[in-house]
Amino acid sequence: MRFMFDVESALLIAFRQLHVLRCSITAMAKGFFPRAWVKKSFYFQARISFVRVKYLFLTWLTVLVGSWVLYVQYSAYTELCRGHECKNAICDKYRRGIIDGSACSSLCEEETLYLGRCLSTLPNNQVYTGGWGDHSGIIRCKLGEVVHYELGEEPEPRREPPVFDKPNRGTSVEKFKEMLFNHLKSKLGENANLPSLVGQILSIADGNRDGRVSLPEARSTWALLQMDEVLLSLLLQDRGHTPRFLGYCGDLYMTERIPNAPLYGFSLPWPFVSWVPRGLQRTMDQWFTPSWPRKAKISMGMLELVEDIFHGTYGSFLICDLAALHFSYTDRHELRLTNTQVVVPEEEFRRTIRVLKCETDADCVYGVDCQTSCDRSEKRCREEPIQPNLAKACSVLKDYILRGVPSEMREELERQLYACMALRGNAGQMNMEHSLILNNLKALLWKRISHTKDS
Repeated sequence: MRFMFDVESALLIAFRQLHVLRCSITAMAKGFFPRAWVKKSFYFQARISFVRVKYLFLTWLTVLVGSWVLYVQYSAYTELCRGHECKNAICDKYRRGIIDGSACSSLCEEETLYLGRCLSTLPNNQVYTGGWGDHSGIIRCKLGEVVHYELGEEPEPRREPPVFDKPNRGTSVEKFKEMLFNHLKSKLGENANLPSLVGQILSIADGNRDGRVSLPEARSTWALLQMDEVLLSLLLQDRGHTPRFLGYCGDLYMTERIPNAPLYGFSLPWPFVSWVPRGLQRTMDQWFTPSWPRKAKISMGMLELVEDIFHGTYGSFLICDLAALHFSYTDRHELRLTNTQVVVPEEEFRRTIRVLKCETDADCVYGVDCQTSCDRSEKRCREEPIQPNLAKACSVLKDYILRGVPSEMREELERQLYACMALRGNAGQMNMEHSLILNNLKALLWKRISHTKDS
């Protein structure tokens, strides 16, 4: 009996302890979980508030930076693109009878000549796409520099150079011809074909085709010829090397628009140029080139350009920046030099380079890559260029035309290109070597493409 009693007592005590433990756990559960839930809820709400503030700040920062970028872009655009100023200035002079030209009535009265997208990179050199009836082209116009004023300064009237002050009233046609002849002589040097060039310019000056050149037309023509790029464009367009000259009004003029530019058909936007490796750029360029027979035809055009300006009809010329971006081609794959500012008459080159003082050859550079050697005893630059146009042209064409070349002619074409690149302008018998290499290259390319539809 004693044993039974002890067992019952032990069980009773155990049950009581279990009950106490159960009550304790229940109490703890009732007190602990609500506090944890409150803490978790508070943390979640605080995190939501932080995320909202962060995104609000980022949105505000994006709007601020975007507004600043738009303001900078708009300011740059309004400074660079002033087509309305150009048109107003030209049309004002036209209506006052100061200037005239083949495009004046279309621009200022009929409004069939219009300025399109702005391509200007300098505020005083306005460049736009444009249309004139059925023609699409590029319109260029000169303007005075943009004047910046400090706060509180009184703006002064813009001072424009008197570009339309010649010839004077009362100047005869014969006197105007003499003015043209002397101007061309100073630019191109002595040349037996200057009289025919004067006749060609007079025919362009007769904008309304009435058989006579009026004083306003003469003033417009004279202003155009002060720009070397216009003169050189007129000289080279007879052979089809530059876009056609479509019309003018004062010193505003329009040329044909060439659809495929630059030579490789692709150019990186300027912000990415410094970030993309040069080797990758060259590979990307090649992706956008036409088929090899068409590249051969385009290359023939460059060789013919070099041939025509080397002791050509109107003298010799140097190309002082023979980069692919200055060239384009038509839908028929005919090469066009779209930036004639890189071409300089040899007479002008010699006149400029001979007065340069030098210590090393690096001091004797004209433009980008027209270089001569330094005569250290005289400390003067020599007049003969180190590299002729043909050598520089072959350097440009090497990567362009060797990619995709038929295997059976690759070795011969590569050999001739490297021989061409080795030409030196001050070497003896240069004229003979120049002609020989040029003819060999043209014959090699023509033999390959003459039977194709691309020829």
